[in-house]
Amino acid sequence: MPATLVARDLTVSFGDHVVLDRVGLTVAPGDRVGVVAPNGTGKSTLLRALAGVQALDGGRVMLAPPTATVGYLPQEPERRPGETVRDFLARRTGATGAGHDLDLATADLAAGTAGAEDRYTAALERWMALGGADLDSRIGPLWASLGLAPGLLDQDMATLSGGQAARASMAGVLLARFDLFLLDEPTNDLDFDGLERLEGFLAGLGAGAVIVSHDRAFLERTITAVMEIDENEHTGSYFAGGWTAYLDERATARRHAEEAYGEHRARKRELQERAREQRQWAVQGVRAVKKNPKDNDKAQRGFSVNRTEKQAAKVRITEKAIERLGSVDKPWEGWDLRFTVASAPRSGDVVARLVGAVVERGDFRLGPVELELRWGDRLAVLGPNGSGKSTLLGALLGRLPLTAGERWAGPSVVVGEVDQARGRLASGDTLLAAFMAEAGVDAQSEARSLLAKFGLGAGHVVRPASSLTPGERTRATLAVLMARGVNCLVLDEPTNHLDLPAIEQLEAALDSYDGTLVLVTHDRRLLEAVRITRTLTLGA
Repeated sequence: MPATLVARDLTVSFGDHVVLDRVGLTVAPGDRVGVVAPNGTGKSTLLRALAGVQALDGGRVMLAPPTATVGYLPQEPERRPGETVRDFLARRTGATGAGHDLDLATADLAAGTAGAEDRYTAALERWMALGGADLDSRIGPLWASLGLAPGLLDQDMATLSGGQAARASMAGVLLARFDLFLLDEPTNDLDFDGLERLEGFLAGLGAGAVIVSHDRAFLERTITAVMEIDENEHTGSYFAGGWTAYLDERATARRHAEEAYGEHRARKRELQERAREQRQWAVQGVRAVKKNPKDNDKAQRGFSVNRTEKQAAKVRITEKAIERLGSVDKPWEGWDLRFTVASAPRSGDVVARLVGAVVERGDFRLGPVELELRWGDRLAVLGPNGSGKSTLLGALLGRLPLTAGERWAGPSVVVGEVDQARGRLASGDTLLAAFMAEAGVDAQSEARSLLAKFGLGAGHVVRPASSLTPGERTRATLAVLMARGVNCLVLDEPTNHLDLPAIEQLEAALDSYDGTLVLVTHDRRLLEAVRITRTLTLGA
């Protein structure tokens, strides 16, 4: 059913830290609102608040009609132990919860409980609206269209590869029939086919949607408006129009703010300088009268006093003009990442080599692969989800054993890696301890300083690394690359979870990096921005 969500004055604080300050938003049927802000500013918190799963310190969320269904799909879908893919899809679409409510209402109806008939009718309507009645019949054809084996549906979600899990998450979106969608980073780990499917789904969606994403091409093609959360004020600004209109309007507003601030400062300096000169003239006039009183010339003395009083009056007029000028705030300049990749001495001509390499992981087989990575290569590894891109990286780096074939790595190769799961900094140790061990930094002060450059301050470094958000873990991993000298950079979906300013800095750092690069990404703008010399496509 068509549904409208209205959020008024949403306020959320964690301890003394204000995350959202009186944020308001209206989402009508067909609206697709993109939420943008730096990492850690409150985008996911806003989605949870709209979904009703985040406690509010103030404000309210209203639905019209009140019975409308809202689907909140977090960026890291929970993989519950023992839950099959089929059960995961039922939970993801809301059918499981609606079915449970229907079972309870049916039991009450059979028991003759007062009011059971109304509850049963409401529960049945909700279950039907969420597509529970025909979900099983819809799962099979969609699953097949995604190129996934039917047997996977009865496997434990935890056994899926990263690419398979990404497709399963997308299948949950495509199967869902919510009246309003709240999607947190839905493009993460999706291949090009998956991105096109998701874009097509949203383009034809009659329901409203609020979407957190840092995929610029995806935002250009899908959203109709932008909600920007201010990292300083924690307020929200709504920009009608699509992504390009938002960028233009934001740039124009920024330019006008800077011009207004510059004009205000220039005018204030001009008035202050005038007041200073006028005071100086007034003081000089008084001194001149005292030094040469001209007692015998009353007219001359009166003229001097009058002129001094006029100068003092001019000072007061100028001071009032300064007061009337008021104040214009300087445009806020938030935390700015300045990222470079530290270089190690040049490796040999051959960085790594796979000869007839075969890797088997359960039912999946990759290979045989013939690959020679040479110094200065800038290799893009492309392919659909499940084609083995991350497996290839694991084989190339020696993390995965070969079933057949050979692997060789140059003795002077120093690898810096951003892995897809961001697992290198996901231990139970504090971020500070995990970072120092991974980056090879001995001094705590140096480690803290480096992490602070990536927006990870005193409150972050004492927390378990595993408790950080995906975006925070990604920035910590980039900090490792800045601390360690590397001559071979291996990046597996590096833009996942990064905010837009950090992505732009990553692009600039990769442009200036002169070592060997292996890049796995489905970020279309990143592929356009980064210089690539070779492309390897798997599953083609």
